[in-house]
Amino acid sequence: MLILVTGATGKVGQHFIAGLVDDPRFSKARIRALCHNRLCPETERVEVARGSIADRDAVAKALAGVTHVVHLATCKETPDEVMDVTVKGLFWLLEEFRTSASARQFILIGGDAAIGHFFYRHDAPITEAVPHQAYPGSYALSKVLEEVMLEQFGIQYGINGCCLRAPWIMEKDDFKYSLSFGKDVFGGPDWKTLVPPAAAERYAREGTVPLLRDADGRPLKRNFIHVDDLVSAILSAIDNPRAKGQLFNIGMDRPVDYGEVAAYLARRRGLNSVDIASQYHSNWMDNSKARYLLNWRPVYDLEMLIDSAWGYERSEEEPRIVWYPG
Repeated sequence: MLILVTGATGKVGQHFIAGLVDDPRFSKARIRALCHNRLCPETERVEVARGSIADRDAVAKALAGVTHVVHLATCKETPDEVMDVTVKGLFWLLEEFRTSASARQFILIGGDAAIGHFFYRHDAPITEAVPHQAYPGSYALSKVLEEVMLEQFGIQYGINGCCLRAPWIMEKDDFKYSLSFGKDVFGGPDWKTLVPPAAAERYAREGTVPLLRDADGRPLKRNFIHVDDLVSAILSAIDNPRAKGQLFNIGMDRPVDYGEVAAYLARRRGLNSVDIASQYHSNWMDNSKARYLLNWRPVYDLEMLIDSAWGYERSEEEPRIVWYPG
């Protein structure tokens, strides 16, 4: 088994490589990391291929002898790059994969941006049958195009592919900084812009957290997944015959409720919260299909997500570096 991993130096890529190498089920598996700007450390079981997925020749060389592809590489809100990297890059990967004599399975990591995240109202849990609904911007559009392209290659050529659709992926202290009123905020909303500057400074200093409310005035519910749980889902999908041609929602069993977050942090850590009104909509990604077909379930619940983030201690040798804002 030789697995090509794109986006190998990112959050999910690093955790996936470490998880696979440590998993006795894959003791004979080798990894080829396709790296562009940053390099993955090489080991006895991990080799590095250089190049961009937007380059067909680089993709062809990287796929030589590969049995599985785990496609993690993506772009955020970068219109100058998103079509070349996210769309054309996936096309070259799929084109080379479908003609390869060794290729067995293609796993795409998608995102809930493909169904609009919290921009649109959903009156029921979001299943895999919900139509695509990209929110404004190039990133969400690219997530829709990725899922459609993989599905069509399955229809056109019968390739063994599956998509694991993930919401916002957390690790280490990410969740803590996703609630910061300071300049160190991770992702969005950018809380400091939603309150007066003096209040934002005070909230950041005191560790106050936002209690985001949805368009109906209720505490907003939003989907997250811890990177460890996403990695376990990927490992569950590899060579799983029930994954062929499937799309799976990979999220926590219950969405994060900002009201529950505020109450838990007040109770356990004495932190205050402040209401933030919004026109966003609460939603709930239904992960029951993945639980049923992949025999997978997430370990992290709300309390574990909070405790792990607030309890994480960074050393001086581990500065907080965010390659993408969210």
